[in-house]
Amino acid sequence: MSEQHLDEDLEEDELALYEHHRILVDKGQSSVRIDKFLTERIANATRNKVQQTIDSGGVQVNGHSVKSNYKIKGLDDIRVLLEKPPRDTEVISENISLDIVYEDTDLLVVNKPPGMVVHPAHGNWSGTLVNGLVYHFQHLPEMKGNVGRPGLVHRIDKDTSGLLVIAKTEETMAPLAAQFFYHTIQRTYLALVWGEPEAEEGTIVGHVGRSAKDRKVMDVFPDGSQGKHAITHWKVLKRLRYVSLVQCTLETGRTHQIRAHFKFLGHPLFNDAMYGGDKIRKGTQFAKYKSFINNCFDAMPRQALHAMSLGFVHPITKKNLYFEAPLPADFSVVLQKWEQYVQLD
Repeated sequence: MSEQHLDEDLEEDELALYEHHRILVDKGQSSVRIDKFLTERIANATRNKVQQTIDSGGVQVNGHSVKSNYKIKGLDDIRVLLEKPPRDTEVISENISLDIVYEDTDLLVVNKPPGMVVHPAHGNWSGTLVNGLVYHFQHLPEMKGNVGRPGLVHRIDKDTSGLLVIAKTEETMAPLAAQFFYHTIQRTYLALVWGEPEAEEGTIVGHVGRSAKDRKVMDVFPDGSQGKHAITHWKVLKRLRYVSLVQCTLETGRTHQIRAHFKFLGHPLFNDAMYGGDKIRKGTQFAKYKSFINNCFDAMPRQALHAMSLGFVHPITKKNLYFEAPLPADFSVVLQKWEQYVQLD
């Protein structure tokens, strides 16, 4: 069980400068170095940053300071005071090629390639979609409380490909954001999942929130005890015996929603390392099959998820707009490999 909270007796300005974590180690936890353990547990914490925090006395175990090579034990009570990086709100403009699907004076729709981070953050201060946006488009607006992310009203994961809408003016930003908030945006994704769902279509309803075991992973809480309300509608487009191509329509847009929901359903996304999809989940352990799977993993070294379509009301013209992006090359190649494999098998 892991508990994360803010100590109430600290000054407000001190709270603003530090993240406070308290982790009670599971009784059955294996013995690992504390720097490795904390790097895996705390979102956006690098090994180097954790080691610096330990060296400066910012980590205590059972009330005592420790060294980076300390091996944690079950029921250890770990407290961490992690310095937040200075909030650098200036985004460096970079001449990054963008695949612009649509553009007018108020907004644009971009087809993001897999592997590109949407906005600058820990460990990714350059090479992001936003770095490219500020190069190609000056004076992009920023939402209040979203400094350093000009034009953004939503985002998709680094290794998810597909469509995003970007606001070019103040007048379009709030109305676009409102459409996401009130779930009136039409968003469909294509996912390749392990196995074959029993039904042809269905709806997954289950709160999505951070896992107590790993803060970078999202868990599903069907009883609604934690996390945020999340709904994913899905239907099978193609059954390929060992995997299935599924279309997902989001009613809500939580972090890792599709990835967490399909793991919960027992059909994790193909090659989704964070949610258990990077192992053989259906099929044999024969060398030939293993080799085929590894070739597919190499061809698409990411989760098989693509934001295929985006539909919304233009905030200024009030017209209904709808866009689709074809599958990127890596996804198409893997899908073709599976189609050929099941024909020959």
